[in-house]
Amino acid sequence: MKKEHAATAGTLVGKIPSLAVTRYIRNGAVVTRKSHSEGRRSNTRGQFIQRQRMRHSIALWKDLSPVNPMFTQGKTAYLNFLSLANRLPVVYMPRNKAATEGSLLMPGIPVSDGSLQPIRLHFGEVRGIPALVTDHRTDVVRPNEVFLLYTAEQQFLCEECPSVHFTVREVRREEFAVVDGCLALVSDDFACDMKGWALVRMMGRNCSPQGIVTRCKYYERYTTDEALEAAAKSYGGLK
Repeated sequence: MKKEHAATAGTLVGKIPSLAVTRYIRNGAVVTRKSHSEGRRSNTRGQFIQRQRMRHSIALWKDLSPVNPMFTQGKTAYLNFLSLANRLPVVYMPRNKAATEGSLLMPGIPVSDGSLQPIRLHFGEVRGIPALVTDHRTDVVRPNEVFLLYTAEQQFLCEECPSVHFTVREVRREEFAVVDGCLALVSDDFACDMKGWALVRMMGRNCSPQGIVTRCKYYERYTTDEALEAAAKSYGGLK
């Protein structure tokens, strides 16, 4: 059941107690406001991990939602995305970074969910040029099939705050190369280790479930036990 906040008349989508903020959807956009609690909230290891997971999933959604991703398998696009994003590795970011809604590029970030067969992607080369190679054979491509290429780039809002920037564009048929009978995209850009991509099939209102593939390993520094301890310390430590 959707919850309405009297002061905002928006649909509540999540609270991040460790940041003292609440996020809700108003007119299709994720809005953040300060929240306050009179009681002292516990912060066990398990609770902290779950709060960090939620914080990052919400931050990623705020980054992704402006490009109008298709998530058609849940009650709402947000809940559909959140369910898939919860499978991603947990990243532990210090409060000074998380407070500005930091997000990290990693493999598997969902950009769509639908009923069509997904496309498997891997990095390769075509005539010595980096390529994004698919398993989608040219002999099964349908006339009304549309391809959208999502690009995710690890950027930095400021010196200490990473953020993922998403863009999307339709790929023309003539842009594809053919590798062993399958579609591929060829560009030096696919060698970049601070970007990631997902190729989504669309037919009418149906789409394929796709996640980002990337060479980026920057996020790994935030997945260690040392990162967890440092992040927890910035919030006052674990109980």
